[in-house]
Amino acid sequence: MDLSLFFKSIIDSDTAPIVICNISHEIIYMNPTAIQRYAKRDGTELIGRSLLDCHNADSNEKIRAVVSWFEKSEKNNRIFTFRNEKENKDVYMIALRDDSGSLIGYYEKHEHRNSENSEPYSDICNQ
Repeated sequence: MDLSLFFKSIIDSDTAPIVICNISHEIIYMNPTAIQRYAKRDGTELIGRSLLDCHNADSNEKIRAVVSWFEKSEKNNRIFTFRNEKENKDVYMIALRDDSGSLIGYYEKHEHRNSENSEPYSDICNQ
């Protein structure tokens, strides 16, 4: 069974933007939410470009420092990067590793803190 189809479906259905980079900081994948969010910055045209080209020097220094930290230990896999009060979310960088534990890339994870407004599953199941 090809699990990559399932993993892609999970990423694509996430309502938060997901931009996946390899360890050279090249953007290798963006989910539909990320493409929409970064449409003013060329959306899908960002794929294949360096993430570092999208940030200022201070941010690039922080990104490089986090990737170095990821490389130091297989246990270094998630780090809080900042709080976005305007969007009520916390943002993390997450390490991506292969089966041997080697770092192969990273992505930024957005965790929104707003209460859910959609219909609960129990209401839908009882219809």
